[in-house]
Amino acid sequence: MNTSRIAAALLAAGLASGAQAAVTVSTFDDLPLSANSHFFPGTSAQFTSGAASFNHDFTDYGGGCCWSGWTYSNETDTTTPGFENQFSAYAGSGAGGSANYALAYIGSPVISLDAPSVVESVDVTNTTYAALSMLQGDSFAKKFGGDSGNDADFLKLTFIGLNTTGQETGRVDFYLADYRFADNSLDHVVSNWTSVNLSSLGTVTSLKFELTSSDVGSFGMNTPAYFAIDNLAVSAVSAVPEASSLAMMLVGVVGVIGLRRRAQR
Repeated sequence: MNTSRIAAALLAAGLASGAQAAVTVSTFDDLPLSANSHFFPGTSAQFTSGAASFNHDFTDYGGGCCWSGWTYSNETDTTTPGFENQFSAYAGSGAGGSANYALAYIGSPVISLDAPSVVESVDVTNTTYAALSMLQGDSFAKKFGGDSGNDADFLKLTFIGLNTTGQETGRVDFYLADYRFADNSLDHVVSNWTSVNLSSLGTVTSLKFELTSSDVGSFGMNTPAYFAIDNLAVSAVSAVPEASSLAMMLVGVVGVIGLRRRAQR
């Protein structure tokens, strides 16, 4: 290997080692909640956990309606169907048995990060409202699989990365329910917390989300447009190392070049 290649390799390694920060995890357990409750301020707001902020949008149409975006909860009802139980995770608690978790209603849920970051992973599950609707059907939505069990139904969650200019960096799909299998015994509605790797989105400053269902009517998706997350793991990325660190790397590179040249004489 010639000296220029050695220098380039060492500099690249130094830049890479300096670029990634420690992982910060949004667990939502740092947010105060009384027992069996959820965040619902009755106004548009924002809350923060770990290195991420979450929008909570509210428009007062009367009777406490209506919200979209994000909220957080510690409700555990996995058996009551319907809209009145919209704030419970179907897994019955937060990931790993923790108390709090976040849940989204489409709308326009957005996660905004403190700095350009790689989102390493997140735990995902259904809400009880959505899960029981898909498993049993309700007055708005069909039972997934239909009467025969052969309908190729699905509920797909798409994670979308955005960079500093708002351009997409990539997409990751996760099926909250999947009945598209030829073998009906493989059909399922997600009931446990499942880790989803999001590192392929690259360096992002925010995430947005889409839900797509096979059950669509005249006014759009019939399936309840909810999902829950926990343990959002984020690694902040520095575009350029600190000046002192960069200087030390360059001194090292120059030293290696000098040693290499002396050895060749």
